[in-house]
Amino acid sequence: MKSVEIQGNVRTEVGSKYAKAERKAGNVPCVIYGGEAPIHFSAPTLAFRGLVYTAEAKTAKITVGDTSIEAVIQDIQFHPVTDQLMHIDFIQLIEGKAVTMNIPVVLHGQARGVLNGGKLKTILRQLSVRAVPGQFPESIDLNIDELKIGGSIRVSDVPFEGFEILNADTAVIVTVKKARGAVDEEEEEEESAEGAEAPAEEAAAE
Repeated sequence: MKSVEIQGNVRTEVGSKYAKAERKAGNVPCVIYGGEAPIHFSAPTLAFRGLVYTAEAKTAKITVGDTSIEAVIQDIQFHPVTDQLMHIDFIQLIEGKAVTMNIPVVLHGQARGVLNGGKLKTILRQLSVRAVPGQFPESIDLNIDELKIGGSIRVSDVPFEGFEILNADTAVIVTVKKARGAVDEEEEEEESAEGAEAPAEEAAAE
């Protein structure tokens, strides 16, 4: 899994007043949990571009003073109106200790239902995965070639090894909805069968 390097500055003063001042200065207040004690730091908003604004799952190598820590995002907050990056909570990666991380879902192929006029709808673009460092997949890859109209891929359909998916087994990840003018595969098969039988009946009548 790729890693993004972030150079942070220790925050000695914490609280909403100081966090607001950091944001005004163009920085994002952050906290790293999972170690002996939480580490409060801030870094320029642009430093998080390759970590936050990407479809790939990545770890972060955060350097604060003389300390470098491998971590993953645990929670992230955006401003509800401006989408400004407001705050990030990280969890430190410790060898052998399982942590939770959101992993993106990547779809491959073209659904049969879409070829028949259906509409593909992605419900879950990320899955919550728990694993020890080194066992996280970069993405959850799903082949949708055989997905028909009305069909769905659920969490229980996802093959996995070395990690645990925390989403409910029944949760739908992607489905194909029937759109106006779409033809069900069963209808196509029936029409094809009727078309094949018609010439045989006509020949018998002659």
